[in-house]
Amino acid sequence: MIERYTRPAMGKIWSDEHRLRAMLRIEEELLKALAPEKGIPAKELAALRRLMDKSLLEASRRKESTAGHEVIGMLSAVSGELKKQAPKVDRYLHYGMTSSDALDTATALQLRDACSLLIAGWEEAAGLMKSLARKHERTWMVGRTHGIHAEPITFGIKAAGWHAEALRNLRRLRAARETISYGKVSGAVGAFSQLSPEIEARVLDALDLRPEPVSTQVIPRDRHAEYFHALVLSACAIERVALEIRHLQKTDTLELEEPFTESQKGSSAMPHKRNPILSENLCGLARLIRSHESAVTENCALWHERDISHSSNERIIFPDAHIALDFMLHRLAGLLAGLQVYPERMKRNLESSQGLVFSQKVLLRLIDAGLGRLDAYDLVQRGAMKTWKGAGTLRQTLGADPEIAKRLSPKELDACFSLEPYGASAREILKRGGCL
Repeated sequence: MIERYTRPAMGKIWSDEHRLRAMLRIEEELLKALAPEKGIPAKELAALRRLMDKSLLEASRRKESTAGHEVIGMLSAVSGELKKQAPKVDRYLHYGMTSSDALDTATALQLRDACSLLIAGWEEAAGLMKSLARKHERTWMVGRTHGIHAEPITFGIKAAGWHAEALRNLRRLRAARETISYGKVSGAVGAFSQLSPEIEARVLDALDLRPEPVSTQVIPRDRHAEYFHALVLSACAIERVALEIRHLQKTDTLELEEPFTESQKGSSAMPHKRNPILSENLCGLARLIRSHESAVTENCALWHERDISHSSNERIIFPDAHIALDFMLHRLAGLLAGLQVYPERMKRNLESSQGLVFSQKVLLRLIDAGLGRLDAYDLVQRGAMKTWKGAGTLRQTLGADPEIAKRLSPKELDACFSLEPYGASAREILKRGGCL
């Protein structure tokens, strides 16, 4: 991922240095587990620990360039440092393991830690959504379907919907973190031919991972696909919020607006512009993350006990998706924290459709008054079409219809055009959305 979108904590998790240290940590735990049986002295393990505090990345890369193998490059770099001072560590390093034991288990550590950062990001964004929902529980605006005015809602209800989805994403990510927290030290083809399941359990327990129940030479990739889907749905949720803000910031609507600093510029050509660039950026990054999912699912079917067709794309997809989503959550939080809400404009837009948003209420009152649904629908639609064409408000066109006057008194008709009933369940909706 490019530096522009890489935040330090997430970038560190996916750095080559961190990946190497994770693999060395697995090797260290195996040596600890083997120490009693193989007579590996504590002082040699201490020497390995001191070495791990140094950077072996460049040495590993040099060795890899000769060997053409990443793990052998790492092992060669360690051996070059410890062969004399820790001969038993050098002898038993990687004992009974295969490369995927180190690579896949290290990836599990990276995914688990990266997921924890994403969870923290969602928790911050969810808190801001909750605050917006509470603050605007009674801030009236028009609800739209197909981009057309439908019925009144409050902005608090809209924000509660965002929050409810954020909670679902938190649940998915927490479950995904559990799904991916599995490692393997089962050796070539996963059959424990050189190491025992008991040794594997000791190594993985020290890493706070669980043993893959039945591994091949790799951890089965359905775990990674299930995990990655949680990332995709998180990106989709962020895009839903961002897209809504983009729509509501249109000049002709202007009910919401992104934060815009005093020195900020919206266009290199037009000084008046205040564009929703933060939201547009989030929508673009969501597309990137979604585009990776097909490769992740295709990785599930590997040849026999393993091949490495998954490895090349995972080296790109896993870091990029996590770094991008981490950036998106941080940007979303800043966007929500500085979001400008314009209640007066919301009310004005709601009123601009001349009462058409109350049409269903009139329809139902006519039904309650004894009229069949289709006949009632036709009566209300007839008046609504006149209002669309500028013949007056819906209250006026319906009030002038003698067929409606037969069934509803002026007071009963007036009651259909009150906002309050549309907010009667707002508090319950906020409760359902986890906002109260």
